[in-house]
Amino acid sequence: MNRIDAVLRTLKEKREKALTLFVTAGFPELESTVPLVLELVRAGADIIEIGMPFSDPLADGPVIQESSHRALRNGITLKKILSQVIEIRRSTEVPLVLMGYLTPILSYGAQQFFSDAARAGVDGMILPEAPLEESEHYTDLAAGNGMCFIQMVSPATPAARMKIIDRHANGFVYCVSHTGVTGNSQSKTKIDYLRQVAKNIKRKPILIGFGISSFRDVSGIKKYAAGVIIGSALLTKLAGGEGKISIKRWISDIKEECRK
Repeated sequence: MNRIDAVLRTLKEKREKALTLFVTAGFPELESTVPLVLELVRAGADIIEIGMPFSDPLADGPVIQESSHRALRNGITLKKILSQVIEIRRSTEVPLVLMGYLTPILSYGAQQFFSDAARAGVDGMILPEAPLEESEHYTDLAAGNGMCFIQMVSPATPAARMKIIDRHANGFVYCVSHTGVTGNSQSKTKIDYLRQVAKNIKRKPILIGFGISSFRDVSGIKKYAAGVIIGSALLTKLAGGEGKISIKRWISDIKEECRK
């Protein structure tokens, strides 16, 4: 069983919500990724999402854009990311999901990249530029290498389309909590929209992302999903040089809310 499926099944049996944390590979320093991921797992992360930096990250907010630009200046590449995944795998079985843009993957060679990623220990892939109608090739590549290809829904997704996505999804469905770029305020989340997602996505677990930054945010939305995804808030703390103890306490508070 894929590690993503196994972890989400175990958490469901425990009536616990999944905490997914997003990091940008190569940020804040080129060699930060491996020790950072291991620290996040020790702090309580159930799934780790690793961003693959790209020079033109249009769907990302200013925090993730800046982290990507900094990582590229540090010298991060797809090959380096996969080598970091291999290092992470030596110490933990936490599910690892790569998220990024198509251009670097096509330059690498999509078939080769999916194969190399699977061998490195990647469990899932998120490519926002490949919606359901254009993702069959990547879905097949993922499936052929034992990985999940994660589909996304947003407030612009009609109910009928949500049901279609649910039928084709594997791993989990990434619920974008509001329109716009990453990192916007959670206050923009529409509860009616989250109710609609929960009503129409029944086959696969739902993880809610975009704009979540505290245990209070999690408290307000957790009943509509199997878990949450937090990225920009964590990257902001890392960019600001916030200490390990403070970040660990912040993660622990959120994870405790996931257990309630």
